[in-house]
Amino acid sequence: MEAAAADRQLVESLSDAKPGKLGKRMMELALDRTGAHHGALFLWDDAAEGLVLDTHLVDGMTVTLPNRVISRGSKGAGVALWTYEQDQPYLVKDTLEDPHYTRYLVDVRSIAAAPIRYQGRPIGVLSVSSRRVSAFDDSALERLQEVADASASFVRRAQLDLQSRKATGRPFLIRGLSDAWSEVENRLELASPTNAPILIRGESGTGKDLVARAVHFNSKRAGGAYVTVNCAAIPETLLESTLFGHKKGAFTGASFDKVGEFSKANGGTLFLDEVGELPLALQAKVLRAVEQGEVQPLGSNKPPEQVDVRLICATNRDIESMAKRGEFRDDLYYRLSVMTMELPPLRSYKDNLEVLAGVFLEQAARHHDRRAPRIGPAAMTLLMEYQYPGNVRELKNSIEHAVILCAGDEIQPGHLPRALRGEDGPLPSQEPTRKRRPLKELREEWLRPLERRYLVELLRENQGNVRQAAEIAGVNHVTLYRLLKKHGIAIERKVSESSEKN
Repeated sequence: MEAAAADRQLVESLSDAKPGKLGKRMMELALDRTGAHHGALFLWDDAAEGLVLDTHLVDGMTVTLPNRVISRGSKGAGVALWTYEQDQPYLVKDTLEDPHYTRYLVDVRSIAAAPIRYQGRPIGVLSVSSRRVSAFDDSALERLQEVADASASFVRRAQLDLQSRKATGRPFLIRGLSDAWSEVENRLELASPTNAPILIRGESGTGKDLVARAVHFNSKRAGGAYVTVNCAAIPETLLESTLFGHKKGAFTGASFDKVGEFSKANGGTLFLDEVGELPLALQAKVLRAVEQGEVQPLGSNKPPEQVDVRLICATNRDIESMAKRGEFRDDLYYRLSVMTMELPPLRSYKDNLEVLAGVFLEQAARHHDRRAPRIGPAAMTLLMEYQYPGNVRELKNSIEHAVILCAGDEIQPGHLPRALRGEDGPLPSQEPTRKRRPLKELREEWLRPLERRYLVELLRENQGNVRQAAEIAGVNHVTLYRLLKKHGIAIERKVSESSEKN
């Protein structure tokens, strides 16, 4: 019982750490529990192929280098690397007699090091040291390992967030989530410096827009414009003038000149989301803009404008099959898919959902200027069991929903959206004040799952045909697309038996 209480106290102490202060809190706990003079945190860096010691994560010691990389195979690799590679805690009674010790720390005579493990593999090393010989015993080493074990999920979360910021210059993309994501990351790094068109494929909510942004901000065009157009959200009659612009008087209602999105993106990147919804008649002009860099505004009698635009497209539809059926120009498909990226659905890497949820939790808390609550065990169970038809977007929105509703220190099942806890879940409690909530907020909470269920059934009955479903629902297809995006519903269009026979 005492050990369990101590473990809870450790986790609570670490979870209370403010963003950017995790390393300092770990050092405080490690030094306090071992009586050490110094502490350091080493994290494995795939790019550097070694353990990285950062001075921001060092406490009470003088380091001879501002950042030190301890690489495999290097001479005198040191205690930290041995601990990492062997995945075992290590005790140095006297550094002058230990074969693994490398002298890069000043005034150190004894060391205790513990591996930080996440999901069964080491991701770093927590180390403490002293100016005294034999300052640590096996009991101190056990206490250090307890701190390392309690810190693992928090360290991994911070590690992913740091990698994301370094990779993109902005917190757009969380890295290292699965093997499939690693393949996306590799392609992103290879393709970003080029001018090649990129086609990003994946279900709704998998993060296609985030990957597109990451490509742009890692490219030579990062200083140029980044323009986004959702082809599904704009009526067909307006899409051509949106992309290419128009001259005054080009059509009824064109009372002024309009600059097209291709022209706005000149020198930068144009991201066409839902490119599978691009009308067939308009695809020839898009192909011309991509291949020849020429755009012609509607109603213009002048030579085409020259633009230098990198095109990134995204879709959740099978464009290759559409091209075979004549629903999408095959020459445009081949031009857009010079480089493709397949984004995995969240269900394929749910083992990392806890870390991902933690990142979204901190982001939501910062955005709404409030202290981040913990995710309680019951709420985490619901998060892990849910299937997420809306993928990462739905998880992110669900966490934000919970952060807004949670008035205490721990997120409970009632704070999660009704879709995650079943149709008959209770309303979130409003501890400690229990004050009445606005009617508009309650109406949204109760009606949202009913609206979502209706939309799912509507799409299923119409085999994913949005325009046909919109007619039955009595709304235009643009409105229906917005509703589908709001609820994170993926569009899985099926080919009817008759069309397959033809």
